[in-house]
Amino acid sequence: MLNALEPDFKDSGYHDAGTSQEDIQFLRMLESSTVMNDKGHLEMPLPFRSRPNLPNNHRLAVKRLCHLKRRLDSNANYKEHYVQFIEEMLKSGHAELVHEIPKPGEVYYIPHHGVYHPKKPGKLRVVFDCSARYQGQSLNDHLLSGPDLTNDLFGILCRFRLHPVAVMCDVEKMFHQLDDAVAS
Repeated sequence: MLNALEPDFKDSGYHDAGTSQEDIQFLRMLESSTVMNDKGHLEMPLPFRSRPNLPNNHRLAVKRLCHLKRRLDSNANYKEHYVQFIEEMLKSGHAELVHEIPKPGEVYYIPHHGVYHPKKPGKLRVVFDCSARYQGQSLNDHLLSGPDLTNDLFGILCRFRLHPVAVMCDVEKMFHQLDDAVAS
């Protein structure tokens, strides 16, 4: 499946000299564990190097939430944009409410906050901070990063000459659409 998309995202192959063992582990995990859910979306597991037993970072999450609450309380415009963002995440299925508290070691709270782009002052982007550290660990420390899929500019320009029409797109909210299929 991933090999079919390879020419669109990378100018070199997966088995190049620059492909690490972790990159291969990441790709094998995706090939064996990616499934289509009942909504027609692809679901894939979080690419853990190995399943970690993360520390309970509830205290850090509450502290960051208190900072966020103070900002929401002091800026009505920010609060309105933030609430709209969260409601859209819930409505679109990119997030869901938690009804049961997971077992210790199976939960890790991801702090978040909103930022405005200087050129888009009315559009809030909520940033999920997976690199937030608690007891010397972050969620990112335990995840495989996967291969570098950055296109080479020379390859892009050459492919633009292959056909009479070139198409480009920007997938809105792409990172919020990555479903986590990891079973507890």
